[in-house]
Amino acid sequence: MGKLLESLLELQRVERDLTHVRQKLKVRSNAVAAQTRHVEQLQEESEALAARVIERRKDADRTELDLKTREEQAHKLRGALTTAKTNKEYAALLTQLNSLKADNARIEEQTLRLLQDVDVIRAQHEDKKAEIAKEQERLEEIRNTNEQEVARLNEMIEDLQARRAAAAEQVPPKELAVFDRIASNYGGEAMAAIEIHGNRPPHQYVCGGCYMSLSAEHANALRVRDEIRTCGSCGRILYLQPEGAVGKVE
Repeated sequence: MGKLLESLLELQRVERDLTHVRQKLKVRSNAVAAQTRHVEQLQEESEALAARVIERRKDADRTELDLKTREEQAHKLRGALTTAKTNKEYAALLTQLNSLKADNARIEEQTLRLLQDVDVIRAQHEDKKAEIAKEQERLEEIRNTNEQEVARLNEMIEDLQARRAAAAEQVPPKELAVFDRIASNYGGEAMAAIEIHGNRPPHQYVCGGCYMSLSAEHANALRVRDEIRTCGSCGRILYLQPEGAVGKVE
């Protein structure tokens, strides 16, 4: 393999490491953001539960007040029964009292349901607050861990960027532009080895990047010329593995 392809392969190795470290840094950064969003979502749910507790409590207070007013009315009707002067008047008062008692029983049942709802929602709110506290602790752990790991990854990136710049200096500008363009399309994987299938001629040649068939011309040319040749399917820069290295498939 000639100097050009050797230099491109070295650049490829550094580019691959740099891409990998950048991805790890992105994952670390996203972890903090994701956990922050999770805590914020839990806080919104907690606020909604707190609002529901207040709403149900107000509803219960209204029904309790209504029930108290109606019980006072019932008390007055019971007193009026004792002073009724005619059977007709007594019957009318009794009918009114019984209707009021039935309504009061219904309102009392409604009030109990509302108070039960208050207890259930309040318990849910307490559980949610406990969950928030737990997730906030986890967020702090992630932040603390990330702070150290992000610093380490940034140091690695600085080192790899320096190594990449040094490796790029060994590649002519025209070929470097080709490499950079392809690398940007494939997450840093600008090059692909030619896989050779079969024990004896005629061999089959396959691009190690996209696994599409290649013509023998590529392999033959790269055996004698140090130049950029690209896969017609994926566009990656092709190269031959050294003798005895992985690349020939039985």
